[in-house]
Amino acid sequence: MSENPSPLSDAEQTTPTPSGRRSMRRLLPMLGVGNLAVFAFYLGIGAVLLPLQVQALTPGDEQAAVANLGVVSGIAAVFGTVFNPIGGALSDRTRSRWGRRNPWILGGAVAGFLLVFVLGYADSLLMIVIGWCLAQGAMNLHQAALTAVIPDRVSPGMRGTAAAFMGVALSLAGVVGTGLASLFTARLPIGYIVLGGLVVAVAVLMTTLTHDPRGDELPERGAVASASPAAAFGRFLSALSHRNFALVFVGRALLFLGYFLILGFQFYLFDYFIELPAGMEPAAAVTVFTMVTAVGTIVVTAVGGPLSDRLDRRRLFALVAGSASALAMLIPYFAPTWGGMLVFAVVNGGAFGCFMAVDTALATLVLPNDADAARDMGVLNIAAAGPQIIAPFIASAIILHLGGYGSLFLVGSAVGLLGALALVFVRGVR
Repeated sequence: MSENPSPLSDAEQTTPTPSGRRSMRRLLPMLGVGNLAVFAFYLGIGAVLLPLQVQALTPGDEQAAVANLGVVSGIAAVFGTVFNPIGGALSDRTRSRWGRRNPWILGGAVAGFLLVFVLGYADSLLMIVIGWCLAQGAMNLHQAALTAVIPDRVSPGMRGTAAAFMGVALSLAGVVGTGLASLFTARLPIGYIVLGGLVVAVAVLMTTLTHDPRGDELPERGAVASASPAAAFGRFLSALSHRNFALVFVGRALLFLGYFLILGFQFYLFDYFIELPAGMEPAAAVTVFTMVTAVGTIVVTAVGGPLSDRLDRRRLFALVAGSASALAMLIPYFAPTWGGMLVFAVVNGGAFGCFMAVDTALATLVLPNDADAARDMGVLNIAAAGPQIIAPFIASAIILHLGGYGSLFLVGSAVGLLGALALVFVRGVR
């Protein structure tokens, strides 16, 4: 695998000039709010609404609920994995009067809303699978274009700060998403509508209040850009031939796999494994757990992202934060109590949130070519979406056949630590 060329040299010729500091005052908060809405959608549905909807199909049957949730989550994540780079490539190629990213940011949000509106009324496993698959696909078209805004419009010297806004948004998204979802545990369709509507509202604000370069403001891409869609699809994975990009991809994939082994089944962890305080329901436990996680994430990420910019040490920050996140997963294994889960929430929340912020900034600095930023960031997002495909199947197998819920934390920690260590071998970026 070859070393990555400097992304700045490519960007000078192929992408619009990054926004100045004044425009950052509007863009960075909107990036944060945009990501908050996206992940509130994912986490509210995935952590509360979907498990309840699946559980209602086989009331009282824990094994069936675990297996069915694994099937729904795993198959739907395939759609997310495929549609993210497709959405990125399509937005890279778009030249319109409304901009390059805006049509996909707004269009994907509207499509996702319509699909979860229907999903809320699904009353069979097949319909739930189809609805959530299509909704994942639409939302990944939206997310791919939103993610590409950083390499498009944020200068390299401010990308750690921009990623910190996104990291803080991710932690708040858990609180907002699970909090809203928990309000509608008896009225699931309304919960789906509220979370989908939030994404649409923020997409409207993002596309209205920030400037996305129009078609006549963008340089022509030449013969490569005019290739057929089939040829473009064949180039999706070309970035993985670059050593640094591939290592960042592997590191993110393994850390996300360890994380989602636990996150994807947190509702059932609180329902069947952790002894909750008297009177606390699993949905409420998820919300409290998420709020405590958010506190740790916000404090650490708000400091870590800008500090990584100031010290110019993205790789080091990502390595330390990723290792801490992985090791934190051992806490509930040795202390499988409500108190142990709260300690885990603080430590893991802060570490994983900081990793996400700094790793996103690191990723933008190892892009092979900024002209294909959305496509390659979409490929990198496979490292986040891909583990969501296999994590439910692996987790359900561990729960049912390989040691139960406690073993999830052991496996998650080991896998995540391997992912963090992959970043040791990234070269040329500190």
